[in-house]
Amino acid sequence: MAARLFALRNSTGTVHGAAAAAGGSFTTAVSLSPDRMHPTSLCSRSVGPSMMSVVAAHLQRHRRSFAASSHPVPQLGSFAIPDIGNEPMLNYAPNSRERARLQEALAEMRESIRSSGPFEVPLVIAGNELKKGELKRQVMPFEHQTALCSYYEAEREIIRKAIDTSLKAKPAWEAMPFNDRAAIFLKAADLLATKYRYKVMAATMLGQGKNAWQAEIDAAAELCDFWRFNTKYAAEIYANQPTKNAPYTWNRMEYRPLEGFVVAYSPFNFTAIGGNLVSAPALMGNVVLWKPSATSIYSNYLVYQILQEAGLPDGVIQFIPGDAETVTDVAFNHPGFAGLHFTGSTSVFKLLWKKIANNLERYRSYPRIVGETGGKNMHFIHKSADPRQAALQTVRAAFEYNGQKCSACSRVYVPDNLAAEYLSTLVEESKKLKIGTVEDFSNFTSAVINRQSFEKITGYLQHIKDGKDATSRIVAGGNFSDEKGFVIEPTVITTTDPRARTMVDELFGPVVTIFTYPAEKYEETLELADSTSQYALTCSLFARDREAVIVGSNKLRNAAGNFYINDKSTGAVVGQQAFGGARASGTNDKAGSALNLLRWVSPRTIKESFVPLEDVLYPSNI
Repeated sequence: MAARLFALRNSTGTVHGAAAAAGGSFTTAVSLSPDRMHPTSLCSRSVGPSMMSVVAAHLQRHRRSFAASSHPVPQLGSFAIPDIGNEPMLNYAPNSRERARLQEALAEMRESIRSSGPFEVPLVIAGNELKKGELKRQVMPFEHQTALCSYYEAEREIIRKAIDTSLKAKPAWEAMPFNDRAAIFLKAADLLATKYRYKVMAATMLGQGKNAWQAEIDAAAELCDFWRFNTKYAAEIYANQPTKNAPYTWNRMEYRPLEGFVVAYSPFNFTAIGGNLVSAPALMGNVVLWKPSATSIYSNYLVYQILQEAGLPDGVIQFIPGDAETVTDVAFNHPGFAGLHFTGSTSVFKLLWKKIANNLERYRSYPRIVGETGGKNMHFIHKSADPRQAALQTVRAAFEYNGQKCSACSRVYVPDNLAAEYLSTLVEESKKLKIGTVEDFSNFTSAVINRQSFEKITGYLQHIKDGKDATSRIVAGGNFSDEKGFVIEPTVITTTDPRARTMVDELFGPVVTIFTYPAEKYEETLELADSTSQYALTCSLFARDREAVIVGSNKLRNAAGNFYINDKSTGAVVGQQAFGGARASGTNDKAGSALNLLRWVSPRTIKESFVPLEDVLYPSNI
């Protein structure tokens, strides 16, 4: 006898999970007899992870039949979601159990490619796997002759089908009680944390060039955190109800999903971001078309399969790798286009925004546009700072994952009283970093993602090497080779020009440029740093003097959406530091927070009167 979870219906008959939520709890459970018409028992208690798994397993068995159900959805109790905390991060130290299991997963993936060729990734439309369209390959960036997977690019006909079938799936999905939707994503997080942790990490390492630690904090921990914390934030949103009611009335707030479909463009550099870009709108009752990056296909496909196993109904998220322009042309010309959830380059985001603006007359509603793009992130050092600490933090921020984090440090302002010690430590520590295959755990970096990125970054380095920038010089690294992989050494540049190209332009690679300023011109240099770049994503300020911290924080208030004091500019953790920036860095809708989820709902205010009106006139009319 399967258990089904139910949510409150409001007076109009629509699912109203908001009114059911109170104090962080939301809906109810009732066991139904086989004919699913009569309750046989009911309960009101907190649901643990095991109960959530049972519920999600039931949904998996019945996900295709859910849309056909027309039975009432009564409220008979209240459930609280499990306590939510950050996924513990494993260390992968020598001889540890987690290192052994990850090495096994890497070896199995390598052996499968050797014996059977690249993994084949289909398009997935309404639960159906399609193998049609142009066949492309995702290669390993540190070994570009080896393909990790082959995949199909969605053609216009397939994209139109994806839209049509998602809109057909939408009524049942948005009507599904919130706790049922939440159970799917909570189960997905548990599956990723246990059953699929090392497989998804191995795909991220081989396909996107991350070492073990970078894969752990991304593909395992951060994605688990997104799925879990988003359910917590969603429950809190639904519980946010009017606190006052006039006599004989009841006021309520309903958080409706958007009217139409959402398109998600995900990047290569974080597997977790791909999972969040589609899951955040879907959790709030939306249907989503997922266009993953061509250089993260396989890991993203594994994430999609986890969501399927967790019970996600067919058609709620459509997996459609494809040419960006083709996907855009079809989706943005459809009247049901309701939103864009994007992470990628600033130039592409601006182009997409313009296309949407040019099509406003077509749409049923004004589309929601949420984007996180580039960054020219800085470390700013005050004369009171600890120069060694600042240098060590810079090495990590600039060179972890080959400088390909949105938040990576790529420019530094150091006062002249600390410059010698800071630079000496920075160069010394940078030269210690090992480069090579991700399967050698002693390697700190591997390669940049593809040839396009390699050629862009090395173009800047060659410009300096050729003497075309007399103000800048390479003091560490600067060598590169694409013979086997797209390898660029961790590179440190010094410049006497605060507006040198590498101080202004986003390179998105393992290159950091250092500018030395007069220690007594702290405030003037803060203003210079604030005005140098079009971006405003992350910034770190290093100082022991509290007055300097206050001044720097105020002067750089709009220079970054994520501001760090005596810490590196990378490493935001869901539930601790919501992430996003402004200016050319995006819409600052803070992934990993309720602010982002609110962008995917369209609230409806409901007022219900209980006593009939007896007269037209007001007392003042008498």
